[in-house]
Amino acid sequence: MELAKTIRNIPDFPVKGILFKDITTLLNDKKAFKTVINRLTASFKDKGIDYIVCAEARGFIFGGALAYKLGCGLVPVRKPGKLPYKTYTYTYSLEYGKDSLEIHRDAFPPRARILILDDLLATGGTTLALVNLVKKLGGKIAGIGFLIELTGLKGRNKLRGYSLYSLIKF
Repeated sequence: MELAKTIRNIPDFPVKGILFKDITTLLNDKKAFKTVINRLTASFKDKGIDYIVCAEARGFIFGGALAYKLGCGLVPVRKPGKLPYKTYTYTYSLEYGKDSLEIHRDAFPPRARILILDDLLATGGTTLALVNLVKKLGGKIAGIGFLIELTGLKGRNKLRGYSLYSLIKF
C-alpha cells in the first residue's frame, strides 16, 4: 500500500509558507491505519521495548496502538500544565516558533528501553526534546520512529547516533 497517497497536503497551515501533512485522511482509511501499525510493529517487535514515549497529540494515536501491539507501556508527553503530577520540562524550537513539553518524573524506571514515536520528523526539535526528557529520567533509547519524515528539513541531523525509522519520506 502506498501510504503517502493517503495523506492530504494543506498549504499555509499553521502559518504561511508551511505545507502541512494532514494525516486525518490516513486515519480515516482503516486499511492504511492498520498497515501503519503493522509496519511499525514489524520494525520494533524485536527491540525489547519497555515503554513508548510520544508527544501530544498525534503521537498518542500511533503510540497507543503500537504499545498495545508490542505489549509495552505508554508514556504521554504533553504541553506544560497538562500532566497532573511532578514533571520535567524541556523547551525547544519548531520550524515556526518555540514550544515546551513535559514528562512525569516517574514515567518509567531508569535504564528502561524506550521507543520514541511521533507522527512527523521535520526540523527535529520536538524529537530532540523527547530525547532530552528520556535522558533526564535515565531511559535507554532503543529507537526512534515516525510515520512521516520531511527529508528536506534535515531533522535527522539533530538525531545522529540514534536508530531512526520513518515509514513515509517526503
